Amino acid sequence: MTSLNKYRIDIISAVPSMFDSVINASILKIAQEKGMAEIVTHNLHDYAEGKYQAVDDYPYGGGAGMLIMCDPVFKCIEMLQSERKYDAIVFMTADGERLTQTIANEFSMMQNIIILAGHYKGIDQRIREALISREISIGDFVLSGGELPALVFVDSIIRLLPGVLGDAESALDDSYMDGLLEAPQYTRPAEYRDMKVPEVLLGGNHKLIKEWQQEQAYQKTLKRRPDLLD
Repeated sequence: MTSLNKYRIDIISAVPSMFDSVINASILKIAQEKGMAEIVTHNLHDYAEGKYQAVDDYPYGGGAGMLIMCDPVFKCIEMLQSERKYDAIVFMTADGERLTQTIANEFSMMQNIIILAGHYKGIDQRIREALISREISIGDFVLSGGELPALVFVDSIIRLLPGVLGDAESALDDSYMDGLLEAPQYTRPAEYRDMKVPEVLLGGNHKLIKEWQQEQAYQKTLKRRPDLLD
């Protein structure tokens, strides 16, 4: 993947400062420095009207909390769409489909995506119906906004891009990539406080090591996540 077709992610948020430290560190920083990815944040308030550039308002029908209004979101997304074609427009929400490795793999094959990180009580339903092509959740719980889930989603995608990780096989060996949890891992020393690395890993027989890892991965999955084996 070259800089001419780098993976681009545009993130829309009412509090874009929450992204600064994470997207400029570790793997996300490396991917951008290598020219393999471009991550751009957009402040929703920049697309709002009025003196205070408010992006939220009270919900019709009453109830607690505030909702992000249609206008700033439509304006921001339509501006982005005028510049390039997007493969998906994703809304991070607790009631979306659960993020899995399969979904991350799918998105890593795309080229340009928009992520809308909701905040406050949520967003106007008309945004979801008219603009959003995919709704993603990172778990069955509620956070103060979609910024943290968006970062999780972005990291799960970017690390899969060819050349981003130092070891080309690192991502392939991760948990869930083959439907199983990852086998136990060890490093030096071979013995620490009477705890020893399994002998098979020290013998250099790659066939036996692979068989051991597969069996360990299966047993670990059976114990912790038997639902994956179904």
